[in-house]
Amino acid sequence: MAQDTHTQEAGDRPPIGVAVIADVIKRLPNGPGVYRMIDADGKALYVGKARSLKKRVQSYTRLAGQPSRIARAVMATASMEFVSTRTEIEALLLEANLIKRLRPRFNVLLRDDKSFPYILVTEGHPAPAIVKHRGARSRKGTYFGPFASAGAVGRTINALQRAFLLRTCSDSFYDGRTRPCLLYQIKRCAAPCTGVVSESEYGELVKEATAFLSGRSQAVRTEIQASMQAAAERLDYEAAAVYRDRLTALSHVQSHQGINPHTFQEADVFACHQQGGATCIQVFFFRTGQNWGNRAYFPRADRDLDCSAVLGAFLAQFYDDKPVPKRVLLSHDVEERSLLAAALSEKGGARIEVIVPQRGEKRDLIDHALANAREALGRQQAESASQRTLLADLAERLDLENPPNRIEVYDNSHIMGTNPVGAMIVAGADGLEKSQYRKFNIRSKDLAPGDDYAMMREVLNRRFSRLLKETGPRADFEESDDRVGPWPDLIIVDGGRGQLAAAVGVLAELEIADVPVIGVAKGPQRDAGKETFFAPGRVPFTLQPRDPVLYFVQRLRDEAHRFAIGSHRTRRKNDMARNPLDEIAGVGPSRKRALLRHFGTAKAVSRASVDDLLAVQGISEQTAKAIYDHFHEGTG
Repeated sequence: MAQDTHTQEAGDRPPIGVAVIADVIKRLPNGPGVYRMIDADGKALYVGKARSLKKRVQSYTRLAGQPSRIARAVMATASMEFVSTRTEIEALLLEANLIKRLRPRFNVLLRDDKSFPYILVTEGHPAPAIVKHRGARSRKGTYFGPFASAGAVGRTINALQRAFLLRTCSDSFYDGRTRPCLLYQIKRCAAPCTGVVSESEYGELVKEATAFLSGRSQAVRTEIQASMQAAAERLDYEAAAVYRDRLTALSHVQSHQGINPHTFQEADVFACHQQGGATCIQVFFFRTGQNWGNRAYFPRADRDLDCSAVLGAFLAQFYDDKPVPKRVLLSHDVEERSLLAAALSEKGGARIEVIVPQRGEKRDLIDHALANAREALGRQQAESASQRTLLADLAERLDLENPPNRIEVYDNSHIMGTNPVGAMIVAGADGLEKSQYRKFNIRSKDLAPGDDYAMMREVLNRRFSRLLKETGPRADFEESDDRVGPWPDLIIVDGGRGQLAAAVGVLAELEIADVPVIGVAKGPQRDAGKETFFAPGRVPFTLQPRDPVLYFVQRLRDEAHRFAIGSHRTRRKNDMARNPLDEIAGVGPSRKRALLRHFGTAKAVSRASVDDLLAVQGISEQTAKAIYDHFHEGTG
C-alpha cells in the first residue's frame, strides 16, 4: 500500500470544502484505495473506500444530490489523505480498520465493541485445563467461541466441569498440590494433580470435552451412555452414577442454549431494527450447532441511513478483529454484499457466505433476532428517556447550568493502606459507560498508609494531567457526536469535606475551573438515604429520602465502590498469588515446576538445604546455591 497526503493552505485560513477536494483530484490514481477527509484541526471527518479513488473523490465536488451528512463533511474538509491499495477487497478491510481507530464523526461507528470471551482448552501441560479467555488469542490451546458474555462462558464451563471433570486451576496451583482440592470433593474435577486419575485417563476426558465443544455432542452422549450401561451390567453402581451425573450435566448445557439450529453448524445472525432515529443490531452466535448467546449493539449513525446502509458499515468493522464463521445471515441486504463476502473470505482464509434468508429455519432465526432487536431498542430508548429526566433533575438539585452528559465518580479502596487502588466510573445519558471505567494503582511511595485524601489527589492529578495533555484545555476542546466526550460535566467524589477539598485543590493546581465537583458523604451510621452533599461555596445539604435523584447518586456511588473493591481484590489476589520462586534469577518455569513437584510447596523449598536442592533434577550446584541464598540472605 502507498500513502499520499495532500494538504492545502492559503494564508491564515485554509480553504474549506469543495475547493480543497477539486485541487487534489488531478494527483489521484484511478486504482482502488481509501480516502480520509480531515478538518482544520487535523481530525478525521469521514473515511471511505473506492474502486477508483479519482472517480469517487471527484463526485464530492458536486454537493447537489449528496446525503446531508456527506455534504457537511465536504464543507468542513480542510485536507485529504489517501492510501492506495492493490484491490478493492484490501481497501474495504483497511477502511473498517481506520474507522474503528479514528472514529470519524460522519461514519457509522460500532460502539461498545468489547472483546468477546472464549473457552480455551490449554496445551503444553500433561493435564490441560479448561478456562475462560478474553483478548488476544496468543496462549497455546484450542479456542471455542465467541460467547456473547462472560456469564455465558462461566455457566458453560461450570456445566462442563460436572460433565467432563476437567480442571480450571492455574498450572502453578496444579503443580503445588499434594492432595485433591475442594473441586474434586464436589465432583467438579477428576484430580489428575494427585494421580486420582492417570494422565491417559484424564486425556480421554479432555478429548470428550473437545469433541462436545466441536459439535459432536450426540457422539459424546452415546459414548457416555454406553459406559454407564457397561458399569451397571458389571454391578459397579458407583461408576454408573458418575456417568449418569455427567449425562445430566450435558443435558443442562444444551437446555440453556435456547434455539439450536438443525440445518447448519456455524453462523452469525445479524438483525437490524430502527425506530425514532435510533438503530439496534442484534447479533446471535451459533457454533458447532449450538447457540452461544446474543448481544445488542446500538451503532452511531445519521438518521438518514436505513438498515441496509448501517448494517453494511457495521459488518466490516465488527469482523475487523474477530474470527469469521462459515455463514453470515442478514435481516437486510447490504450494498456490495459480494465484495463483503470476498473480503471476509480473504480475512478468514476460507469461503464465507453472506446471505439474506427468505424462508426456512434460517429465516425463522432472522425473525427471532429481529424480535430481540425491537425489544432491545425499546428498552434502550425507555431507559435513555428516564436517564435524561434524572440528569435534568440532578442539574436542578446541584445548580448546574445544563444536564451533565458525562459524570465521573471516584472512589478508593485498600486494607490498612495495603494494595491501594483508585477507581473511576463514568455515566452518561445512556447509563453506565463501562468501557470508560479506569482503575489507578496508587504509585506514591511516601503516602501514609490509609491516607485517602492523598490517594484522591494522586488519582485526580493523574487523570486530569493526562486529559489536558491529550485534548488541551476543556474550553478549547470541541465535543464530538459521541454519547460521552472525554471531559466530565460533573465530578462526584465519595467522601465529605476532606475528599472534596483534595479534588478541588488538584483542579485548581491544574487550572481547571469549569468542571463542577461535589462530595457525597454517607449518613450517620453509614445509613443509605441520609447522605450529605458537599459543594464548593454551598452549605452542606441533603435530599429528600425518596428523591429519585438521591437513588441515582447512590447507584453511581455504589457502582464506583463495587468497581474499586473489585480492582483492589484483584491486585491483592495477584500479590498473594505471586510465587517467591518467581523472584530468583535462573529459576524459570521448568525448574520451578521441578522444585514444586519435589518439595510440594514454595515454603518447603525455602527450608531446604543446598544438598536437598541438588537432589532435584535440573538443579545445578550454582542454581541450588542461588536458591538457598535467596531465602537465607546469602549466609550460605
